[in-house]
Amino acid sequence: MTSSDEAHIQQQLDRIVAALRDRDLDALNAVYATDVVSFDVEPPLQHLGIAAKLRNWANVFTFFETVSYEIRDLHLTVGDEVAFGYAFARLSGTLKNGTAVAGMWVRVTYGLQKVDGSWLIAHDQVSVPLDIVSGKGVVDLEP
Repeated sequence: MTSSDEAHIQQQLDRIVAALRDRDLDALNAVYATDVVSFDVEPPLQHLGIAAKLRNWANVFTFFETVSYEIRDLHLTVGDEVAFGYAFARLSGTLKNGTAVAGMWVRVTYGLQKVDGSWLIAHDQVSVPLDIVSGKGVVDLEP
């Protein structure tokens, strides 16, 4: 691992933040592997391939007029060809009806692979803690 690998991964995650703010699906497409497997917070249990991942992000744009995405407390472990990272993330913004939404903090894990010299997200998992008794996600926690 080199510091340039870590910097490249950080740039890729920064591109997600900018692409969501700019509502730019093409920019989002550039940070994921074509065969990405995503375990997102919304059903189904897995989203297979770049088209499915982009549909998830496109869904965000159907509800939000403005989007803000924050990644916090990122930790990376980087090898020669694969890397993983984990962080907290929050999606917030203004809904199309004008309501401001503060969003919720989620846990996110990234699995990346180096493809033709570029770090791409091959897997991501987003989750919220579970209240075992109620069977409901706990969405009011903060890092």
